[in-house]
Amino acid sequence: MNKPLCSASEALSDLLFDGMTLAVGGFGLCGIPEALIAALRDSGVRDLTVVSNNAGVDGWGLGQLIESRQIRKMISSYVGENSEFGRQYLSGELEVEFAPQGSLAERMRAGGAGIAGFYTRVGVGTLVAEGKEHKDFGGVTYLLESAIRADVSLVHAWRSDRAGNLVYRKTARNFNPLVATCAPVTVAEVEELVETGSLDPDQVHTPGIYVQRLVHHPNPEKRIEQRTLSPGPRPQGEGHALES
Repeated sequence: MNKPLCSASEALSDLLFDGMTLAVGGFGLCGIPEALIAALRDSGVRDLTVVSNNAGVDGWGLGQLIESRQIRKMISSYVGENSEFGRQYLSGELEVEFAPQGSLAERMRAGGAGIAGFYTRVGVGTLVAEGKEHKDFGGVTYLLESAIRADVSLVHAWRSDRAGNLVYRKTARNFNPLVATCAPVTVAEVEELVETGSLDPDQVHTPGIYVQRLVHHPNPEKRIEQRTLSPGPRPQGEGHALES
């Protein structure tokens, strides 16, 4: 079946409510659903719990929702690139649940697979383990991590057919396949839209059964979180005495 094709604001208009939980794909600024995040900001929805690897940067990505104070709680692994996030957290304006990156990924995967929780060694003996059930297996202590289920998931994909079968591009795949499964409604923002049947089934990363709505966003801005340049070739003669 062809999935509804909407603008970002149309795709979210009847899904949003104050106090909801959203799962959002991306890693840093790579693979984030830019148009859907902007539509969230413009919607005015508040008191959000957002599950995402990170909180974007100041003024971009989920950082826009931090600045507008629409997020009440973040469940994340890494937030070091957002100074406003840090300010709100330290002042008590923003609640944060830190999760080791692999545990966060597995919690979303478990939510999508119908698994209530899982035991892991990661975090044992640290602040992450406080208040969580511990159990020994083979003489080794593990802690129980609960699955994550969101109300709505937002993902970014490189290509999709009209049935919602998604293909991610290189490292932009990151958390998106896991996010796509852990909510009853997934909205996919895609750069390229092709006809159903034109994708190689072996190349599909997220089957269309997980996707309920599509947003065609062909020219995302794709900002770079940290630009690192390698040193160029040294000009001839630099640092050496030139022969006369």
